[in-house]
Formats: sequence, structure tokens, C-alpha cells
Amino acid sequence: MAFIALEHAVSLVTNLDSIENAVRSRRKSLANEIARAADSIALNLGEGRHRRGGDRVHAFRVAYGSAGELTTALRIALGRKLISAAQFGAAEATLDQLRAILWRLTR
Repeated sequence: MAFIALEHAVSLVTNLDSIENAVRSRRKSLANEIARAADSIALNLGEGRHRRGGDRVHAFRVAYGSAGELTTALRIALGRKLISAAQFGAAEATLDQLRAILWRLTR
């Protein structure tokens, strides 16, 4: 059975490629943060999926924190005009769904 949160996270990582490339040409460190935060969401969901008890919730909390970090990095990229509003909006739509799922998983 598919773990919807993980599927959203992997889709997000795949779809962030054009954003990472656009940002990397002008702000390499910000592009690295975008990639790292997105990877962290997926990796922690994958790990938490197979844990039990407090470890599981901890992994989901780390993923939730990384989602917040990614959102902020994308807002910075948008504010610096490194990405378009359409690029931001597409990523934010998936991130919004992920944050909602992660909020529920951490409660």
C-alpha cells in the first residue's frame, strides 16, 4: 500500500529540479538548501514509515521541520526573483498538502 505522504515528497523532489537549476545559477547555497530540505522530507518519511513509537513521530517531526525550511527557502527564491510566481505556486501546492499530512502525523 502506498504511503501518500512519501509519494507526495518524492514527487516534490522530482518537480523541484527546474527550480533548483534556476536558483543554482545565481545562489548556489540557496539551491543546496532547497535540495537538502526536500531530500530530508522524503528521507525522514521513508525512515519514519518503518519505525514504531516515539522514533516514528520524531522522524515525522523532522520531516515537518524540513517542509517549513523548504517553504522559507522557496519564499526567499521568489522574493529575490530567482523563480517565478508560477514555479513557487506549483511547489507550494504540494508542500501545503505535505505540511497538512505531516501535521496530522505528528499529533
